[in-house]
Amino acid sequence: MSFEPNTVAYNGMINDMAMDNKVAPAVTYLRRIVVAKDKETLDELLKLPGAALQITEAVNAQYAPKLEIEVKN
Repeated sequence: MSFEPNTVAYNGMINDMAMDNKVAPAVTYLRRIVVAKDKETLDELLKLPGAALQITEAVNAQYAPKLEIEVKN
């Protein structure tokens, strides 16, 4: 399955997430960035418990890798 993440979709997902609302923003994000030929496959995978967050984590590990930041006083 292929995805085409972008800044607008990524930032929208982050802005929509709340302590009690993580799955819906992840599903919306994935549906926005999945390539057209893989939409049906994604829809089937999203029926599995936990799939949305696991797929989102895998996509974002490549798109938005964690930075090592050090702050000095």
